[in-house]
Amino acid sequence: MSFETFFSLRYLKAKRKQGFISVITAISILGIMIGVMALIVVLAVMNGFREDLMKKILGVNSHLLILSYKGGISDKERVIQEALEVDGVLSATGVVYSQVMIKNYGNISGAVLRGIDPATVGTVIDIDSMIRGGSVDLLKDSGTDPPGMILGSQLSKQIGAVPGDTITLVSPIGKLTPLGRVPSEGEFKVKALFESGMYEYDSSMVYLSLPDAQDFLSLGDEVTVIELKVKDIDQSDTIGKRIQEKLGYPYWTKDWKMMNRSLFSALKLEKVTMFIILTMIVLVGALNIISSLVMMVMEKNRDIAILRTMGASPKSIMSIFIFQGLFVGIIGTLLGLMSGSFLCHILARYKFIKLPPDVYYISTLPVRMEWFDVISIVFAAVIISFLATIYPSWQASKVNPVEALRYE
Repeated sequence: MSFETFFSLRYLKAKRKQGFISVITAISILGIMIGVMALIVVLAVMNGFREDLMKKILGVNSHLLILSYKGGISDKERVIQEALEVDGVLSATGVVYSQVMIKNYGNISGAVLRGIDPATVGTVIDIDSMIRGGSVDLLKDSGTDPPGMILGSQLSKQIGAVPGDTITLVSPIGKLTPLGRVPSEGEFKVKALFESGMYEYDSSMVYLSLPDAQDFLSLGDEVTVIELKVKDIDQSDTIGKRIQEKLGYPYWTKDWKMMNRSLFSALKLEKVTMFIILTMIVLVGALNIISSLVMMVMEKNRDIAILRTMGASPKSIMSIFIFQGLFVGIIGTLLGLMSGSFLCHILARYKFIKLPPDVYYISTLPVRMEWFDVISIVFAAVIISFLATIYPSWQASKVNPVEALRYE
């Protein structure tokens, strides 16, 4: 152990003539501990919300879409076959989208019709886990009279429909008649309800089988998009570019990150903002480190002078007080790390903080610790503690031993 480390530990543990210095040191440790703990817990909760949101979005939407500049995709089978040949693509399915009006006993609402292939849609999105009281297989019996449909849970409340009811869909696209294009109507029987946990989808989505949707919209074999599932969702944009190059014009791709860019950008900005705000708590602890070290230098003025006369260099004196401040910062950081990690573990395991499901669509607080965040927090706390030691340590190194010992 170097003599700088020895003296810094000795000063840290020794009883002070001014007890107030010990109190400030304790407050410094406590402030840094609370700041680090708060950062770890808050960022873990934000990560948990982001992960839960991603699961919900990617449960309803696919990782990647293939669209056509010309509108619909008529050669669906060829496009799917070529897309599946691209490395990283796991599965594909054709889907029809259209804006419709939905009517039930005078209750009218706008909705998004989504025509899906019951045989392949489950390989792309996890839709079965979101259907209450059934599965997508309920749509397999296409051609029944009336055809079956799956209705969003919130949309069903808006129009007063329950499973077993027969409701009317109206398409603005309509059918071409001798009198011109008129809206097309069709009656469908509600087979089950769809609940993703996101109001945006649950209040607007209507599912039909692909043949029924194509027949209702008079599309023939045409689909609106090809939806894909990829092996690595973080590489979805790269895979999309490869597919676009392979298919050529008029096809283009859009991945889940592009479709939800504003949402996840806002979440990222919120996370960075919370990190900066909560780091202020660590800064308060760092200011206390400055105060305690300044008073320590004043109290140990004679000791510093004696060490200088014994041959200690200004650099060594500076190191003593830098180490002392760093020890305070590291102790506070370690305590915050342990308490924050423990609290996250308790929150994740016992889920004792309940949330109103009708507001947040989750019943408990989601928690997910990411080690990059933890390392960043620890690194930031230690760096702030180090920076807080520079000025008082520099002041200590400038003590003139002659002046300090003049009246001793």
